[in-house]
Amino acid sequence: MSAVPAVDDFPNPRENELLASLPDAEWQRWLPTLEWVDLPLGKVLYESGSTLSHVYFPTTAVIALLYELQNGASSEIAVVGNEGVVGISQFMGGGSTPSRALVQCAGRGLRLPAAELKSEFARGGVVQHLLLRYTQALITQMFLTAACNRHHSLDQQMCRWLLLSLDHLGSNQLVTTEAVIASMLGARREHVIDRAHRLQQDGAILYAAGNIKLLDRKLLEQRSCECYAVISKEYGRLLPRTLAT
Repeated sequence: MSAVPAVDDFPNPRENELLASLPDAEWQRWLPTLEWVDLPLGKVLYESGSTLSHVYFPTTAVIALLYELQNGASSEIAVVGNEGVVGISQFMGGGSTPSRALVQCAGRGLRLPAAELKSEFARGGVVQHLLLRYTQALITQMFLTAACNRHHSLDQQMCRWLLLSLDHLGSNQLVTTEAVIASMLGARREHVIDRAHRLQQDGAILYAAGNIKLLDRKLLEQRSCECYAVISKEYGRLLPRTLAT
């Protein structure tokens, strides 16, 4: 992973909504220690049980949080994009987590030393309040994803995953691989390809080998289960896109 020290070398470092929600005093305090990083597809930001040296604020990338079983099978726990931060265990006091973090859609982001975020969280006030609200939204996504994986069809799960990933990219198009999608959903690659082709035939998406363009959001929402709507509502409720106060 390549790090670019000067935040101001690229436009809009506050494309990440958590960073955009920081009042100016806190933003100015973070600015000297924020670094741009490239987040290539398939990059592992941390493994199960490891302690992070940095936390990550994606801007144009999406990070999947996965749980991997002893037999090598894995399943998505949550996805994090430009609305959030990867590494909540650092400020929640756990230090490490049994999940792994994998870049599922390539892009850029910013990283901050974990010690810096822990220090900011310990100050209380705006930053602590913002991070706790984000954590509540992320936990909502985690337990609804677990319920979805257990009770809903692969078609519904895939629609939910697509909608969340596109929302967290802030785009109508994503580039990933069929293997990554299969890993996210705990499904076989050929089953993922079959469902993607069905969605394309019905006019919901344009699909080619992991390249997905949204054509009909309403149709995709209709094909999804109720999990997407609940998750989306909670993120909107807990993380209004306005300056934190």
